[in-house]
Amino acid sequence: MKKILVIIVFILGTEFSFADCASSGFQFFPEKRSISLNSMFIIQGYLGSQKTIQRFKNREVYLESENGELILLKLHELLKGQMNLTQAIFKPVSELKPNTKYFLKYSNETEGEILARRQWNSETKQMEKVYWQTSEIKSTNLINQNLKIDYQKTDVIHYGCGPSSNAIFNVTNRNNLEIWYKTEVTEISTNTTTIFYITDFEKKLEVGHDMCSGAFRYKNSGKYKVRFTPMNIDGEALKATEWKVFDSPFANDKTFTK
Repeated sequence: MKKILVIIVFILGTEFSFADCASSGFQFFPEKRSISLNSMFIIQGYLGSQKTIQRFKNREVYLESENGELILLKLHELLKGQMNLTQAIFKPVSELKPNTKYFLKYSNETEGEILARRQWNSETKQMEKVYWQTSEIKSTNLINQNLKIDYQKTDVIHYGCGPSSNAIFNVTNRNNLEIWYKTEVTEISTNTTTIFYITDFEKKLEVGHDMCSGAFRYKNSGKYKVRFTPMNIDGEALKATEWKVFDSPFANDKTFTK
């Protein structure tokens, strides 16, 4: 989703960031711990952890309350990015209970998966289980209808392990919500479309990949088009944007040898 600065966990329990190009890891959304009673959920896996995400097609995922009550999460979409990234989107089969803390749980889970469902708490400076706390609100506020997404530029940065490559878009008139952008990128010459949910970072959407992973990957040249469908964590969406056409970021990269 956004350019990852969040610390996530190596599947055997080691802390790492995506920029380190470690062998596996997960991210869990919503990023905010406080949620409504009808929130959706995204589990995203990097490199080796994509196997766990793929297995959600044939296994069950739950939210488990502190008193052991289970609520089944139904798999809504399973999306594979173009560079070492896969995500599963879930909806609870029933409304969550108010003022309740829920933890993730998988059927037939391995010890490694249990350890990987931990995240860094920047306030307590400790690793903790992934959890969400419900409020008494049935649904999250709607996204500002005047939200705008405008193309800014393409960007390529060269690192030792490989380049990052993105088309960058500015987001304006957003309210203070966690917004998921269903992003559809089409390579125009082949009419091939890849779909992935991403988030904005500092009011910018980076559509592409970092040096180790990402939803979208570009060829050395050619034209692409993208459209976004912004939605809140309950799945209530604005109308999709118009398609926006742009050149491959590598086409304007002076350091790249074609």
